[in-house]
Amino acid sequence: MTASPAIASQGDFVAVDAGRARHIDGQMPVRKVRLLVGALLVAFAAVLIFLAADGLALSMRLSLMVFATTLVCWTIFDLPETPVALGGAAALATTGAVNEEAVYTALGNDIVWLMLAASVIAAVLQASGLVERLAFRLLARFRDVNRLFWAVTLAIFATAFVIPSTSARAAIFMPVFLGLASTIGRPGVTRALALLFPSVILLSAAASLTGAGAHLVAIDFMRRSGGDTPGFLGWALLAAPFALLTSLIACGLILRFFLDDADRNWRLDAPAEPTEKRPLSTRDKTVLAVTAVIVLALAASDLHGVALPVIALVGALVLASEKVSGMPFRKALKGVEWNLLLFLAGTLVIGEALLSTGTATLLAERLIGAFSLIGKPPAWVVVLVAIGIATFAHIVIASRTARATVLVPAVALPLSGFGVSPEVLIMATAIGSGFCQTLMVSAKPVALFGGMEPPAFSPSDLLRLALMLAAPFIALLALFALLIWPALGLTIR
Repeated sequence: MTASPAIASQGDFVAVDAGRARHIDGQMPVRKVRLLVGALLVAFAAVLIFLAADGLALSMRLSLMVFATTLVCWTIFDLPETPVALGGAAALATTGAVNEEAVYTALGNDIVWLMLAASVIAAVLQASGLVERLAFRLLARFRDVNRLFWAVTLAIFATAFVIPSTSARAAIFMPVFLGLASTIGRPGVTRALALLFPSVILLSAAASLTGAGAHLVAIDFMRRSGGDTPGFLGWALLAAPFALLTSLIACGLILRFFLDDADRNWRLDAPAEPTEKRPLSTRDKTVLAVTAVIVLALAASDLHGVALPVIALVGALVLASEKVSGMPFRKALKGVEWNLLLFLAGTLVIGEALLSTGTATLLAERLIGAFSLIGKPPAWVVVLVAIGIATFAHIVIASRTARATVLVPAVALPLSGFGVSPEVLIMATAIGSGFCQTLMVSAKPVALFGGMEPPAFSPSDLLRLALMLAAPFIALLALFALLIWPALGLTIR
């Protein structure tokens, strides 16, 4: 005798509720332990900073306490990044560690305006579907999996210069991935493609100054510490070759270790594009032309002298107009990641406090003093330590911008006391923080492609790729920092 639908449904609900109860019961001890550990760490930091440490001005103690508390909130308490950053900025202002004007000034920082304008441009391109259609048109030319993977890597890499958000790029390329996966129809290739897309999206972000908020944080630290700051073209010259090489290495590893010969040589008989191909309209061509002009103007900013935020803002105003793109400016503003902008402003205040109060300098001096008995390490050791910490910091701190905010004053600037250029260490740390594909929760693009139903790849697949990629990533970044960047003008000492 079978149960009625009503009874079966009721039983299902009871089973689900029981499962949820067990899940909650299992999670409660973990949450309590995290709260206890976090509270103890904050208390220990307070005792160390306010009672044990000597020779610190009150503003230094307050800056260090806010810095330590925000770090615990981001890592142990796992609180949302933006409220924590804004709360830290407000705490610094209310306690007098920084001037209240520093909080308001951060919201008007040129870095925030640059990201705002870049986000508007990205919103227009995403809404137009141009990137998606052009990607389909390009990839439809390739008729075997091996060539297709290399073409996908190059296509994704190119978008790093016009779309500043890795999350936006992941959303744009998701339909491309789904179209390719359905066309090929082989589970092994689908798994490899699902690993390729987020990996290249994250690695290629290093190529562009606006590719990640962490880069702008790094530039701000360089500027405030008195060093030379590369512009849009300067950053690309220094970082784009590294981003391209690591993206190609990731593609090669996926092809070699996640596909067999049959999958790599599989012929594609049908067009990759799932929708009817249509020629580019006049409006599409206008949007592409305006976007190209914006990128060229950003690259040539050192020649014409117009600031990057102004160029990006003018380009955003032109692009987000109904006569050009068909999208009203107010609608484009809805695509801006306001959460990221506010988070960026909050972290800039925290970074300003660490530099203006002399806290970062003091940390560097005391680090040098602590290691004075061991002796001065060679430059390559210092660079490797900074890169190694930055590469694996994503396991502890999920947000890339938060990692840069923490790592630059806590790692890069103190290590520069050993005689290594702070600009090199800051840049290596910021780019190293872009390695964030070890866990499903390490980055939004990974979570997006890994969270599909059914799952395209498993956490073990992701960990396996990360372990294979970590060594060449660290070695290549060290090579750039020690040899290639100095050859391009970014001195190591």
